[in-house]
Amino acid sequence: MVFTFISRVVNGVKGGVTASLKGTADIGSSIVGTVKNITISTIKETGELVKQGVNVPASIVKGAFAGVADIGGSIISAVKGIVSGTVQGFMEAGGKQEEAVRGSVGQAVQDAKELGVDVGQTAVAAVKGSVEAVKQVGGDTGSALKTSIVATLGVAKDIGGDTFEIVKESLKESVDGAKDIIEEIKK
Repeated sequence: MVFTFISRVVNGVKGGVTASLKGTADIGSSIVGTVKNITISTIKETGELVKQGVNVPASIVKGAFAGVADIGGSIISAVKGIVSGTVQGFMEAGGKQEEAVRGSVGQAVQDAKELGVDVGQTAVAAVKGSVEAVKQVGGDTGSALKTSIVATLGVAKDIGGDTFEIVKESLKESVDGAKDIIEEIKK
């Protein structure tokens, strides 16, 4: 049942993103609102399953990546908006900040690797998108930054190879405060 549910969410989000963005010249500026609205409607339709701990943010990110790829859009330029829209929508619909951030940024890095997209750039865009989203909805941005970095590094480590080092160095170079958090979590 859970697999069917996740599959349904991924396919529904993919269809919604594809339909909403087809023919849009500037996907980057449209994606946040599109994904946010899809996230809120998805949670309204499946609220009970969200409470049971199903990882809805990850499914939404996966579907949105597929939708952007389907219309030939640049995944890299859409990552920040996809993550931001997912986190905002999930939190506004009553979901917990940590679940929204962890699920969104982790799935973004996983999808980037699967799609052959630069995982370092994706991790940076995902972390920045999650922090921006949390700021928009009035959450704890310091906590969001730490959760994002821990989640991206965890997924990068699971992927293996040189992915962990690429993600770690990209975050250190491009995200304010990442270097300190990475040093702190090493201890």
